Amino acid sequence: MLTPAQLAATVESIAAVQLSNGMIPWFPGGHADPWNHVEAAMALTLGGRITDAERAYGWLAATQHDNGSWFNYYLDGAIEDYRLDTNVIAYVATGVLQHFRTTGDRGFLHDLWPVVERAVTFVLSLQQPDGEILWSIEPDGVTPGRFALLTGSSSVYFSLRCAVAVAEHLGRERPEWELAAGNLASAIAYRPERFEPKERWAMDWYYPVLTGAVDRRTGQRRIADKWDEFVMDGLGVRCVSDRPWVTAAETAECAMALCTIGREDDAAQLIEWAQHMRDTDGSYWTGCVHPQCVRFPGGERTTYTSAAIVLAYDVLTGTSATARLFRGEDLPVGLVADQVRDPT
Repeated sequence: MLTPAQLAATVESIAAVQLSNGMIPWFPGGHADPWNHVEAAMALTLGGRITDAERAYGWLAATQHDNGSWFNYYLDGAIEDYRLDTNVIAYVATGVLQHFRTTGDRGFLHDLWPVVERAVTFVLSLQQPDGEILWSIEPDGVTPGRFALLTGSSSVYFSLRCAVAVAEHLGRERPEWELAAGNLASAIAYRPERFEPKERWAMDWYYPVLTGAVDRRTGQRRIADKWDEFVMDGLGVRCVSDRPWVTAAETAECAMALCTIGREDDAAQLIEWAQHMRDTDGSYWTGCVHPQCVRFPGGERTTYTSAAIVLAYDVLTGTSATARLFRGEDLPVGLVADQVRDPT
């Protein structure tokens, strides 16, 4: 489907947008958020642009608040959105582990450990008694969000698994993180009422599968139940179920989820379908409205979309550290309460 030269061009299209301070905006002149910034950094690592990826993590280290958080959206030299999003904040752990597993650079892991530790500490301060994690702190910096989001909490679960793995690589036990991950997975799998209903959104459909928050059989059933609702044949995955809006990032992420439940053929087909959103320079349009295939929003070609394609293609075709990571191989799954022992 994609040649090495085509993949390299896509990685280059991401690098071309990166600012000198390391920040990776969505598109030239646009804003950045830490989650999509990390997604783009992971694609840079996978594409062999190690120095550029490390500049991206350097930007995160330089802008992290003392409490471990980041704001939601940044412009070059300014803040656009002061909300603190737990999913956005947690994702640094996923990127740091992917970079270490790809490069084997323990110095990088050691240097980024304080960043990961502070971020996880902040995120877990918003975990609720039933395991779910509130999605945000309001822009006033004090008021917690009123609810948890299934997609966000699923992504946080994966990031917690990565954070525990980072700690283990450094010889640091964090059983409280493992317990938090186990409680969060239980909420995702068994307590759907703890999350704000967002059934229209494709990410709520596949993210519990992508992140390993549900078991393989449940994931297979979950994907099959709503396949026809979210997948437009020959085009890709809808952003929302009731609109003909196909997005390349959702299509790529859904392909990654399929790889975790043994549906590689369907994953390959989704990635192939997504190529109608590829531009001549290797970048990807965010999405299309069908049947006219009007590019939206505003004709954007976004770095996070290109990154999702790069990661998904590697998960499908590769045996790299990135592929193994997103297939959940050698990742902790979390603990339940009776697995935690008092060391005394």
